[in-house]
Amino acid sequence: MAYGVFKAAGALIAAGLLGIGGWSFATGWHPAQGQYPLQGVDLGENPGAIEWGTVRARGADFAYLVATSGADRRDPGFEANWAALPDAGLRRGAVHLFSLCQLAADQANAFNAFVPRTADALPVAVDVGYRDDCTARPDQDVLVGEMRTFIAMVEAHTRKPVLLRLSKAVDKDYQLSAAIDRPVWAISNVFPPSYAARPWRIWRASDIRRIDGIEGPVNWNVVAP
Repeated sequence: MAYGVFKAAGALIAAGLLGIGGWSFATGWHPAQGQYPLQGVDLGENPGAIEWGTVRARGADFAYLVATSGADRRDPGFEANWAALPDAGLRRGAVHLFSLCQLAADQANAFNAFVPRTADALPVAVDVGYRDDCTARPDQDVLVGEMRTFIAMVEAHTRKPVLLRLSKAVDKDYQLSAAIDRPVWAISNVFPPSYAARPWRIWRASDIRRIDGIEGPVNWNVVAP
């Protein structure tokens, strides 16, 4: 009887260790550097304090930061992080979280007023996804027209083509990657994404990676070789 109890306990401990080991592997995983030489992070809103020098030392070549969301939200940490990135040796890019509930012109004006035009900046990424704070679902032609308005206004400000960061659900419903001729930033954990109508330029390969210098999980991305 005692042997059976110890055997069962040993099996539970082994399973637990395997689970811990698997999770540790998952949170440390990233696509091979040899296949994708350029890799980096993108952070959500209000990311907290970041040790950018440490992030660079852990293999990040670039960082994308949320600057604005909709027409009325500015990320409070954007300006300080934006200024710190060049000194840490990281290339920098700004992200706008597009709202389906607000006019594109108002959103573009908010972004352009907040994010400076800088020669070293990477192309702006406009993130289009379904969010809890907006239940609007415009017609496809309406959204495509709004996206084109936003892109035209932001590109006039930055003088660089915009990146389309599209969730799989949004691109399935609206076919934005087919309708708008801009580079695509696609999202798919572990497995390279294939849902967009054109090859991806950036792939968010993990949203659970953990690295020194950032508290909590980070979004880890690679650039197409």
